[in-house]
Amino acid sequence: MALELDTFGITALILALAATVAFLAHRARQPLIIAFIVVGIVVGPSALDWVHEAEALELFAEIGIAILLFLVGLKLDVNLVRSVGPVALATGLGQIVIMAIVGFGISLLFGLDLVAAAVVGVAITFSSTIIVVKLLTDHRQLDQLHGRVALGLLIVQDVVVIIVMIVLTSIGTGAADGASFDLGAEALRILLGGGGLLVGIGVAMRWVLPWLLDRVATSQELLIVWSVAWAIGVAALTDVLGFSIEVGAFLAGFALASTRYREQVHASLSGLRDFLLLFFFIVLGAELDFAAIGAQVPLAIALSIFVLVGTPIIMIGIMSLMGYPARVGFLAGLAIAQISEFSLILIALTRDIGLVDDDIVGLVTLVALITIAGSSYLIPYSERFATRLEPLLSRLQRRTPRTAPASDEQRYDAIVFGHGRFGSQLIRELVGEGCRVLLVEWDPFAEVRLQDAELADRVDVVFGDARSPEFPETLPVHDARFIITTVPDVDTNLVLAAALRRAGATCPIAVTVHTDGQAHLYRQALIDGTVSTVLHPFREAADDAMEALKRLEAAERDDD
Repeated sequence: MALELDTFGITALILALAATVAFLAHRARQPLIIAFIVVGIVVGPSALDWVHEAEALELFAEIGIAILLFLVGLKLDVNLVRSVGPVALATGLGQIVIMAIVGFGISLLFGLDLVAAAVVGVAITFSSTIIVVKLLTDHRQLDQLHGRVALGLLIVQDVVVIIVMIVLTSIGTGAADGASFDLGAEALRILLGGGGLLVGIGVAMRWVLPWLLDRVATSQELLIVWSVAWAIGVAALTDVLGFSIEVGAFLAGFALASTRYREQVHASLSGLRDFLLLFFFIVLGAELDFAAIGAQVPLAIALSIFVLVGTPIIMIGIMSLMGYPARVGFLAGLAIAQISEFSLILIALTRDIGLVDDDIVGLVTLVALITIAGSSYLIPYSERFATRLEPLLSRLQRRTPRTAPASDEQRYDAIVFGHGRFGSQLIRELVGEGCRVLLVEWDPFAEVRLQDAELADRVDVVFGDARSPEFPETLPVHDARFIITTVPDVDTNLVLAAALRRAGATCPIAVTVHTDGQAHLYRQALIDGTVSTVLHPFREAADDAMEALKRLEAAERDDD
């Protein structure tokens, strides 16, 4: 029975229900996206029917999508795009193409027509930036190699999904203008309209926006209001020009990405984005027609299994060809093994322009529910899964490294495992002390970063998997003065330290931890001499900072 309340009352009830369900989902460690879609199902026609007049909710949903795309563009500055590099480009495009083709084939096998199958195939290729970043950050994997690869791949996906939206919007606009659709004329319209829009955005980026922001940013409230007005205004302009509001919002954010206010704007609008997006997911859930999608459940399950299982397999194949260990490909693939909020936005767009029906929207939404829930369980245990599958992953490992190992005749003062933030700074300090260093890394592009840092003449690089029991036997460990592993994973370091001792290493072996809890796990290894010392870079940096502050305070007292 429909609830007889005005729009304000209905919205208040929906928000109260959303807050309650979101709290329960948070306690159960489930993504809030799932909670909001479930709320939409509950308040929709399939259950309580509270949103039979949902114009206000749909408006909030559109604004939320615009703010989301605005913030995506805001984080995608020119320098970041240039630094993505060949790894993210190859893995991103390769993953998108392979998954789209396989998803298209699966959809055809289950009876979808060509257009619907193509749309579904494309929709399942995009991963959730929000889910991936949050889960990797929560489990301290964002700065590991597979985390960096996943982030670079997500950047490529964001760019591709924007291009797809532009093309789909143009096709929909052209088809709506009349029965005849001139592809050449439409391409010309895209070039002229899109080109003019990009020129206008470029002019604003170069001469107008920096000057304007310097004056707007004097007030925090004014900056927020102006940023929202800019995002919505450009989105509305692109809508008038025949493109989508999503494209306009993205370009509005990209225009501000190179300014010094990008972080301030992003931080100010993140809360507004999260609030408004809940209306998009609620409306999406409310529009689900279970009678229509009931026949699609087998296809939804098949596509979900493909996303959850096939994505890591595809990433292993692509990254192995590029010289990465199979373990890195597996972990990166597991991180992105879900479909995203952009998939839902994209499928809703294709419905709005008449390419697919509501049952296809329901199908993709069901796949999103399954894969997001699945990945929320898989990512926290990804390291354990990789360890369990180590024998299989080892057989998939590329046998020939990209760069030949260092000569056995070369003697090194230090052997360092890992070239992350701490490892790169440590190598710089070792070279500064006159040490010759052997870097062991499973990132084939670490050598490029060393050349950029002008350290290549004092540092040799050997590519290999630190978890392989046989790999340390190939290293010149006998003459090393010390060995340091900057890998933060305790299990990896324990296996590595034991293998190094078996290979004949008699020098001190230092391991790195990020927390005191990790340090306690090395107690037995310290007792039996497998590990010589535990480095705690964060705590040691804090100690150094405290000493520097004390010296500064003492110097100021002396001056007084």
